[in-house]
Amino acid sequence: MIDLEKTIDKYLDETPIYDIHTHLYNESFGSLLLWGIDELLVYHYLLAEANRYNPMPVEKLWAMSKKEMAEYVWKTVFIDHTPISESAQGLLTTLKVLGCPVTKDLPKIREFFSSFSTEEYIDKIFALSNVKKLIMTNDPFDDVEFNVWEKGYKEDPRFETALRIDALLLKYPQIMSKLQRWGYKVSPMINPSAQEEIKRFLRDWIEKINPVYLAASLPPTFKVPENSLTSDILLKCVLPVCEEFNLPFGMMIGVKKLINPDLKLAGDGVGRSDISTVEYLCANYPKNKFLLTYLSKEDQHSSVVCARKFANLHIFGCWWFCINPVIMDEMTRMRIEMIGSSVTLHHSDARVLDQLIYKWLHFKRILKTILTEKYTTLMETGWDLTEEEIKRDIYSVFGGAFEEFISR
Repeated sequence: MIDLEKTIDKYLDETPIYDIHTHLYNESFGSLLLWGIDELLVYHYLLAEANRYNPMPVEKLWAMSKKEMAEYVWKTVFIDHTPISESAQGLLTTLKVLGCPVTKDLPKIREFFSSFSTEEYIDKIFALSNVKKLIMTNDPFDDVEFNVWEKGYKEDPRFETALRIDALLLKYPQIMSKLQRWGYKVSPMINPSAQEEIKRFLRDWIEKINPVYLAASLPPTFKVPENSLTSDILLKCVLPVCEEFNLPFGMMIGVKKLINPDLKLAGDGVGRSDISTVEYLCANYPKNKFLLTYLSKEDQHSSVVCARKFANLHIFGCWWFCINPVIMDEMTRMRIEMIGSSVTLHHSDARVLDQLIYKWLHFKRILKTILTEKYTTLMETGWDLTEEEIKRDIYSVFGGAFEEFISR
């Protein structure tokens, strides 16, 4: 009989991770690649937490330099209060794994990070997190990123691409003039001519960046079909091109943008969604593949039920506000109990490279407890569970199931 705990530990530790959704960039993107202690501290989770403890006038907050803002967060969250939130503990976990002194002396921590070059640090984080490759978020409508793709992109095979089309779906009137400047003859109405031009734009960028999937972050009110530009562009332009290239369309649903605009990126909220839109897409576009993650905890059950019914739907990750242990535990149990290992249980959603360490390590702790319980119950039935089966399962939920899904 296998030593269950030892075997689970072995493969959680050894199995390379495919992190299928991040906001990270490779080195050729320059300032868009965030790493180091100050970036960790000004991350919007911690900034919102600091502002709750010690509200800062908006004009003063955004007039701060990055260093000053990091010091404000450090003093507020880590010194004046006990750092027991998931975001705060995650930062400390990262320091510990990196070999950085876990001290209340911020200058000493900064000194540790100053010794690395960007190239060295990227290698170190990939090694410590055991992430073999990740998928970036690549927005052609972001001017800084656009310039990199046009003039300076250098491939790093560890960083794969995803074509983000939020602006195309949700802000078409605002970005129409940019499309026109780029040579696409689009118009305010999504008539047949505009449809072809939008599809041409999508094909051009697919050829340019070779994405693993197309994706958008969508509001809880997202609905198709309906009489809207979003619905027309998705159904008449995006899905036909996705089918043409055999690329999934990834839906990240439930974000309410800027419920507190004073906090900028830290000011977004969450709302309940309606699974009927996903059901409609999966049922009426069987030749398309869909990826799905919800932001609201309350929407997780309906998403798993939907995934049981449609093989062209792959659910993934604990997104954003769901990357908290109590929610990750519930979501992971529910998914394993309802769809087994045909799921990507986690993704980091990391915006700072260093976060790959804690977001995966903390999740592994939760997964170990769940797998131990499930395998113990399985073995009590008399099933001859093998080490190879455990290895296969962990590989599957760490990205193997996703690779199989996109290769169909």
